[in-house]
Amino acid sequence: MDLISLLFPAPFLLIPPTFVPSPFSLSTIFDVGKVPSCTLSRPSPRGRLGLRPRRRPGLVSMIMAAWPRRRLLLLRGRQAAARLLGVLWLACVAAEGVAGGEPPLKCDELRLGQYPESDPKIDNSTQEPLNCTNHTANVPCRPAPNITCKDHSGNENNFTGKEVGFYKPIACRNVNGYSYKVAVALSLFLGWLGADRFYLGYPALGLLKFCTVGFCGIGSLIDFILISMQIVGPSDGSSYIIDYYGARLTRLSITNETFRKTQTYP
Repeated sequence: MDLISLLFPAPFLLIPPTFVPSPFSLSTIFDVGKVPSCTLSRPSPRGRLGLRPRRRPGLVSMIMAAWPRRRLLLLRGRQAAARLLGVLWLACVAAEGVAGGEPPLKCDELRLGQYPESDPKIDNSTQEPLNCTNHTANVPCRPAPNITCKDHSGNENNFTGKEVGFYKPIACRNVNGYSYKVAVALSLFLGWLGADRFYLGYPALGLLKFCTVGFCGIGSLIDFILISMQIVGPSDGSSYIIDYYGARLTRLSITNETFRKTQTYP
C-alpha cells in the first residue's frame, strides 16, 4: 500500500463521488509537476452496478395491465351464458315436442268471435227461454268452422259450425202464469171492484176495494200506477209473463251485499 495514502487519507475521503479524477489514481494527484485533470460526471441512471433500479408499479399501471385480461374474461363469460341459454332452449323445445304441445282449449273458453251468438229458444206460454230453472237457462253454442276444442262431454272435436260445443248459461225469470197485460187491463177497467187484486192473489185487498169502490177511486189509481211500474207483482213472488223481446222494467236496490254481486238482468 502507498505510504502517502496511509499518511493522508483525508483528501481521498473528501473527494465527492461525482468529482472523479481521470485517470483515478492517487499517484496522479500527488505526482510532482503534474496538474490533475478532473472531469465532472453525473451518476449513471442504472446505478453503480449498471442495473436500472426497479420501480413499484402504480395503480394506473396495474389497471391498464389488467384491462385486456378483464375484457377477455367478460367475453368468455358472455359466450358461456349464450351457450347455456341455447342448450336450455333446445331442451324446452324437445320437452314440448315429447309432451305433445299445449292441451286443447275447452269450448266454453272460446272468445265471442269464435262462436256465433245464437238466440235462445223461447217458450210461447212463459215467454222465457226453455228449461229455465232457478233464474238460469242454458243456451247451446256452436263453435265456428275449423275450430278444435273440447266439447261439453270432454271430447276433442274439429267443428264445422253445426255441432254443439258447449252450453252458455243466461239469466231468465221464473213465471207462474200471471200475465202483465191482463193485470194492467184489470187494474184499468175493473180496479174499482178489486179485480186486479183478486187476480194477483190478494183476496183481502180485493174484497176491501170492492166494498169501498176502490177506496173512492184513489186506491184504484194507486194500484194502477204500481202494477204498471211492476212494483206490485204476483203474491207468490214470481214474475209477470211479458214478451221476451218487449219492454221490461228492472228494479235496482242497494244493500250491504251490492258490491259483492255482479249486476244481473232478468
